Amino acid sequence: MAQITKDTIIGDILDIAPDTAPIFLSIGMHCLGCPSSRGETVEQACMVHGVDVDALLDKLNATIA
Repeated sequence: MAQITKDTIIGDILDIAPDTAPIFLSIGMHCLGCPSSRGETVEQACMVHGVDVDALLDKLNATIA
């Protein structure tokens, strides 16, 4: 995975980089196995959980780098 964007599906991120799971848990996404959460984009998850999408993308991309 070259870079995670706001349009990247969370399930795809977790499949390719499972070590990102703690980052999602830290923003309140506690049901990462739920089909609806795995189908959300990063931007959708940020809207639901009140998280700055750019800050989350920075953390995710630093983790996969």
